[in-house]
Amino acid sequence: MSTRIKFPANFLWGSATSAFQVEGSPLADGAGPSIWQRFCHTPNMVRDGDNGDVACDHYRRYREDIALMRELGLNAYRFSISWSRVLPSGRGTVNAAGLDFYERLVDTLLQHGIEPMVTLFHWDLPAALDDRGGWLNPDIAGWFADYATVVFRRLDGRVKLWATLNEPWVVTDGGYLHGALAPGHRNRFEAPIAAHQLMRAHGAAVKAYRGEGKHRIGVVVNLEPKYAASEGDADRAATARADAYMNRQFLDPMLLGKYPEELAEIFGEAWPCWPAGDLELIKQPLDFVGINYYTRNVTRFDRDAWPLRAAPVRQKRATYTETGWEVFPQGLTDILIWVKQRYGNPPLYITENGAAFFDPPTAQDDRIDDPLRVDYLRKHVAAMHAAIEAGADLRGYFAWSLLDNFEWSHGYSKRFGIVHVDFETQKRTPKNSARLYSKIIASHGTMLNEP
Repeated sequence: MSTRIKFPANFLWGSATSAFQVEGSPLADGAGPSIWQRFCHTPNMVRDGDNGDVACDHYRRYREDIALMRELGLNAYRFSISWSRVLPSGRGTVNAAGLDFYERLVDTLLQHGIEPMVTLFHWDLPAALDDRGGWLNPDIAGWFADYATVVFRRLDGRVKLWATLNEPWVVTDGGYLHGALAPGHRNRFEAPIAAHQLMRAHGAAVKAYRGEGKHRIGVVVNLEPKYAASEGDADRAATARADAYMNRQFLDPMLLGKYPEELAEIFGEAWPCWPAGDLELIKQPLDFVGINYYTRNVTRFDRDAWPLRAAPVRQKRATYTETGWEVFPQGLTDILIWVKQRYGNPPLYITENGAAFFDPPTAQDDRIDDPLRVDYLRKHVAAMHAAIEAGADLRGYFAWSLLDNFEWSHGYSKRFGIVHVDFETQKRTPKNSARLYSKIIASHGTMLNEP
């Protein structure tokens, strides 16, 4: 390495989870159902018929999990709040027991010296709001702002880092365009509407925070650098469409106040003409951008690939994860520098980064050897440092995930955790990747300089 690795003393080293993936008890203590609770109990939607009814039982075991975070040396934890646990109908009457749970969670984190980062929406829309149109209903911007305000008033001050949405691209692509995720729609006309209403809800929540909160608020997007498979015009145009659809569709309106021109080509007659006032609402000043990075995409033109006329190219001699994603650390450096250059170097956090590799269902001798994940973590932390050296304003890293958990339509078949969970007994066992991460944190990254 040409540059010696050392991270700033105030750098946040955390892990991340989401409510539906780890909490379990989705209907406990007065909570209402979410679209994911409904989706899981619809036949043939989730692998092996798995559901989130128990998950990691974090709702009841959060103190144990926070003690584990402290043992590993984490100084931050990113988690999401279940909207329907706080507002069972999505709006109206507050469920005090649900809000009390998150207050206990935040207070316990702070007692252990761990900074909370709270995501307000991580895919689990209240089912009652889905029945009213969900992300297709323009009223949802107000509903989301009202929910956010309830949470801000209870927790702001103790929580100093807020994110409005997690991965709006996945919500719309998986939930409204291709139907693989809740609510399971497959409609080219619905996808851009859902995306736009997510953006309006984000803007409304940020505006609400400026009137209620005193700290920092941002958003979390999943980004995937796109590389053309060749220098040919068709491949380059396909790559530009793929980049516009995944990377610029949300960041451009939030940070530049406009949608990428390619979206009209991608969606054709399904692309609406949005009022200028909507874009003014969406483009609110942000305090940071959270980036979830997992892989890159090498793109070639494919006339039959709907709707982008672009398809990924599998790379020879590359390592792929259990989810079929190429391991490509350089992509993390590249995407951070791209955000710096395109959007004026906003403060950034890596809010998710990790990989699913095979781990046995049970730990042997309280040990889980996960060499591929160890190598992945080591190389991606180094790639992140390279972006800092290139001038990116990166302030923290959250490994995905703290725990093996419910991995959406994959059920429990994909393990992303740095801590192993035996789903039969709920026993937690830190993997070797967790031990490595602990050493990285303790040394501010300098241990990565060792051979």
